[in-house]
Amino acid sequence: MRKRLCLSLYMVLLVLCTMRIYAQPTRFHGLQFKNLPQVWDEGIPLGNGIMGTLIWEKEGKLRLAFDRADLWDLRPVEEFNSPSYSYSFICDEVIDRKDVSKVHALIDARTRKDIAPTKIPAGALEFITTRLGKVKSVKLDVHTAVCTIAWEGGTIGHFFTGATDKVGHFRFENLPDTLSISLQTPRFEEDGRIIEHLDKNRTNMLTRLGYKNGEIIRKKNNLIYRQKAYGEVSYEVALQWQYPDSQTLEGVYCLTTVGTWYSESKPAAELMKAYNKDFRTALKEHSSWWSQYWSQCEIQLPDSILENQWYLEMYKFGASSRKNAPPICLQAVWTADNGQTPPWRGDFHSDLNTQLSYWPGYSSNHLEESSVFTDWLCKIKENGEQFTRRFFGVEGLNIPCVATLEGKAIGGWSPYSHQPSTSGWLTQHFYLQWKYSADSIFLRDKAYPWVKEVARYFENISVRRPDGKRKLPLSTSPEINDNSLESWFQETTNYDLASIRFTYTIAAEMAATLGYAEDAARWQKQLTEWPDLAIGSNGLTIAPNYPLSISHRHFSHMLGFHPLGLLDVSQGKDIERLIKRSIHHIEELGSEFWTGYSYTWLANMKARVFDGDAAARALHIFTKAFCSPNSFHLNGDQLKKNYSSFTYRPFTLEGNFAYASAIQEMLLQSHTGVIRVFPAIPESWKNVSFNKMRAMGAFLVSAVYKDGKVKSIKIHSEQGGMLKVIHPITGEIIEKKMNKEETIQLL
Repeated sequence: MRKRLCLSLYMVLLVLCTMRIYAQPTRFHGLQFKNLPQVWDEGIPLGNGIMGTLIWEKEGKLRLAFDRADLWDLRPVEEFNSPSYSYSFICDEVIDRKDVSKVHALIDARTRKDIAPTKIPAGALEFITTRLGKVKSVKLDVHTAVCTIAWEGGTIGHFFTGATDKVGHFRFENLPDTLSISLQTPRFEEDGRIIEHLDKNRTNMLTRLGYKNGEIIRKKNNLIYRQKAYGEVSYEVALQWQYPDSQTLEGVYCLTTVGTWYSESKPAAELMKAYNKDFRTALKEHSSWWSQYWSQCEIQLPDSILENQWYLEMYKFGASSRKNAPPICLQAVWTADNGQTPPWRGDFHSDLNTQLSYWPGYSSNHLEESSVFTDWLCKIKENGEQFTRRFFGVEGLNIPCVATLEGKAIGGWSPYSHQPSTSGWLTQHFYLQWKYSADSIFLRDKAYPWVKEVARYFENISVRRPDGKRKLPLSTSPEINDNSLESWFQETTNYDLASIRFTYTIAAEMAATLGYAEDAARWQKQLTEWPDLAIGSNGLTIAPNYPLSISHRHFSHMLGFHPLGLLDVSQGKDIERLIKRSIHHIEELGSEFWTGYSYTWLANMKARVFDGDAAARALHIFTKAFCSPNSFHLNGDQLKKNYSSFTYRPFTLEGNFAYASAIQEMLLQSHTGVIRVFPAIPESWKNVSFNKMRAMGAFLVSAVYKDGKVKSIKIHSEQGGMLKVIHPITGEIIEKKMNKEETIQLL
């Protein structure tokens, strides 16, 4: 009787823990399938920022592929010790010799010869489930971050990656018999040999890393796997399981590293030996964390597809960006589970990918998760300053655009992997973290010191034009003209110029706020010495007298408008016409060479010009054509419906997070210092609401749009300060000095 009562109480607890806590209880947010995914990049994603899991079926077996964010091969790039490795060498080759062959040999070719540095996979658990019958349903509820699988035979499996204890959990109920469990490890050797694969289709094989296969130790209901990587880095996987009764299986697994900035103090086997939480206790803690996460920001849209996709994107954000862990890289905590290294080495690309990945964190009121990025940028600052001295030959800070976990250069297409204004765009994330939090300590201790060094770099690297204005010796615009000689510009591109002008603008504002009058005057003077953005008959151009002339995936020339906001429609009719003409030109050239992130970036720009219908159309195209069934951005047009000529499927995440940002731009904008609610919702949307979105100035805003009208606006001030908000009926700007922790109701 007591056993049945305990089981009943457990089932009630499980139901309560898996209930969704949000404003529309009848609408499900997450993933629902009738079968298990059959390929890794369609797997059910679980994660806690440091460890991730993909659940899918491989060769008839249930597979839990795990990953760890700091699991890297961090070997140095020997070619970058060459005396020729410098920005001045590139300038000489491009400007004087008009030949990039030596540059390609030094920086680009090595990435084909050497597979590392790179993110590396960890392995997987496999369960033989044939005796359970066919899978009946697969569900991921993002509000609890629990995956539930039901089999026709009555067995139910629950899986989650602990939000608080960095441990993966699984529980099978109503089992007809015991399950066979195995640990599948990466194959670094084939038949005991390390093989150098250089043929076209096998260049990313793990055997090229040069590791010996690791050791697996099995003792009763425990498995331990130890794997040596390059240098001081190694990792360990530990798994333990038990049968509380004849029909129930519970298990936990853990993955730790040695030799990285984020390594645990103890290996996985020791952590598992001391781990004593049962499934119910761990689930309660895990569900509590996710409940708190979702309570920080909620939205309701009349469009169920767009709403569900937003919740999926913000779920992935919470699952992949956490304090004391690395920031989001190309695939975050879901490295390829296909026996290869991940696309583009799974690295940190900062000509778009890292920046877009953190767009949604600010206005969604997830500053803690957003701060993971600026934490890392501070962590790699010293390495970045060394790189700036070594490669650019000046003092200041410009980190490598394509970087390792430690912020060191990897290589790749030289115009972009060694882009001369990478840190300029990155300064925006320090600015956003400061403006949305109104945290003066963060401004003083982290934001301004980082931005100041970037401003110093631009001052030191620049040269004078004949008219006295400053310019870069050599400039680029990602990823215009790919990797050709023409990808280098002798006039500063709008991309570089926007990054530079933004850096000086915010450096002056930060310095003035901190009372550093001399610094503020210095940066303001520097700003006046750079030219304005280049403009042509079709709007913003790539560079002076160099218009965008073909379809292109990267809207790099538009950086000054979005996301940097140097240009905004609020600045007058002439600027508004310039912005709209520039967007129209992008669309007029067509989407032939766009990828998925192009559509979500376009949606953000459309929201900034208050065109909600166009923003929604772009987001619908992204959702249906550029996403895997599990919502991962697959870059190419998966429908092959001419949304793009790219139909490939490498998986990256920046398009997903730019999607969430676009939804938020449609609901709330404050980038001009004035709060505007529902600025870009489609004409057909009559009932919309959001709760606790964040505006610049540390204001939390909740609003309801009902029957086609704004019904209420509630604003809470965390830090106090001057509130500026546009009245939704009169259009007037209301100004009010608010106290700390004061709340007002508008309407």
